[in-house]
Amino acid sequence: MSAASCRRSEDQFRCSICLDVFTDPVSTPCGHNFCKDCINEHWNSNVQYLCPMCKETFYTRPKLHINTFISEMVSQFRQEAQQKASSSSSEQQAAKPEVPCDVCTGTKLKALKSCLVCLTSYCKTHLEPHLTMSGLKRHQLMDPVENLEDRMCMKHDKPLELFCKTDQTCVCTLCTYSNHKTHDVVPLKEEYEGKKAELGKTEAEIQEMIQKRRLKIEEIKHSVDLSKEAADREKAEGVQVFTALKESVERSLNEFIETIKEKQRTTEKQAEDFIKELEQEISELKKRSSEVVKLSHSEDHLHLLQNFLSLKAAPPTKDWTEVSVRPSSYEGTVVKAVAQLEEMLSKQMKKLFEAELKRVQQYAVDVTLDPDTAHPNLILSADEKQVNYGDVKKNLPDNPERFTRYAIVLGKQSLSSGRFYFEVQVKEKTLWTLGVARESIDRKGDITLSPQDGFWTIILRNGNKYSACNNYPAYLSLKSPPQKVGVFVDYEEGLVSFYDVDAAALIYSFTGCSFTEKLYPFFSPEPNDDGKNSAPLIICPVNQ
Repeated sequence: MSAASCRRSEDQFRCSICLDVFTDPVSTPCGHNFCKDCINEHWNSNVQYLCPMCKETFYTRPKLHINTFISEMVSQFRQEAQQKASSSSSEQQAAKPEVPCDVCTGTKLKALKSCLVCLTSYCKTHLEPHLTMSGLKRHQLMDPVENLEDRMCMKHDKPLELFCKTDQTCVCTLCTYSNHKTHDVVPLKEEYEGKKAELGKTEAEIQEMIQKRRLKIEEIKHSVDLSKEAADREKAEGVQVFTALKESVERSLNEFIETIKEKQRTTEKQAEDFIKELEQEISELKKRSSEVVKLSHSEDHLHLLQNFLSLKAAPPTKDWTEVSVRPSSYEGTVVKAVAQLEEMLSKQMKKLFEAELKRVQQYAVDVTLDPDTAHPNLILSADEKQVNYGDVKKNLPDNPERFTRYAIVLGKQSLSSGRFYFEVQVKEKTLWTLGVARESIDRKGDITLSPQDGFWTIILRNGNKYSACNNYPAYLSLKSPPQKVGVFVDYEEGLVSFYDVDAAALIYSFTGCSFTEKLYPFFSPEPNDDGKNSAPLIICPVNQ
């Protein structure tokens, strides 16, 4: 399709800041277009770099480039608009009705001017005396009009040369001595100029109303786009969830999608109704604008004033300031659909986790505690399977392996390949830390429990606050406090997982880990907390 055959309107080439046709159009990273000077001035006067259309925030000032495609389209549009305006002007000239000369006999020639004093229309030949004779030069000439007698006062048979502002009507000089004697009367031309200026203001207001409605249409369309994007994202997430459940949830998936579509249809229907109403108002306003422009171009004083009042009253329009289309809210839609399947799925999920737990329990290792690494306040059982915190600090050798700042002890067994698993009883404790650590961790100074520093652990604080010590803490929401925690490591896979053994549930997994040295089981019973945390951590035998 050629460029000339494409349908374009001035709306497509208007900058939403200056409301005029683009000058040097540039595009922002979010895809909206503005005049180069307009967007630069907008950002110069604001602290944040926001897109005026979608309000997206840019943390650094975007580098703007001229949108050559839109620039070329605007240039072509301007040329077409000029050609159209020229053609329209010619058509208007051609459409003006011809007024015959009142003096010609026989075939009447086209009148060139009408005299408001003589109340006669003259062709070029008969107009000559008014252009050459001194007495006639003072007569008021205008573009030719018909029915000049309508410009005479019906009561006094005098020209209507004045305007009574009190009664808002045209009068003659004799009227000022009778019915309009005490009224505010001004020359016709003076009132004409004032009304013409008022018409210009009215036209500007109409154009502003039209532009506001155009912007409102764009706002509504943008809201629909946002709603559609939200719907698409939500549908994609729903499809991913329900596809995993296969045949057992196909009916729920279809119901979910239909709900989303219905919300979207409702949003689009509301938007369509608003747009239709706006476009209707624009159509009415354009019609009124055309009438106002036509009247404002008139040099016929009487015609303008007699038709002014009928155009003065603005057509009834709606205040669209507070009208908007809110994108449908999809929050909780997937949750609601999945919740209906929760009772059925919970049993199935429990079976899956039980199967998974049985698989990892196959890699159980008989872990024991290493006394050479234990902090002096820790008390180890004789079988090296239990550890708790003692209030008395023992006098122990400060060997390189020992933790001297924090109440930590490592297991004797290490892992440098393959998989291993062990279980720890945490019953009746309010504080604890469990996991694995690499061999080269700092054992004397300050440490940060994070994978970056060689620790893959989960912790309990204050009896009910569980979190995974990732590079950023991940707070965990558990249905019930675990009594026994299983720890599984897959060295090559880079995986560390924690399980609630009794509930057969996954607590948390560190994935994508990169292990390059030996890993050791990590235990910290934490301080006694005035006796509330005196229970020991116990390494339990694994019951498969």
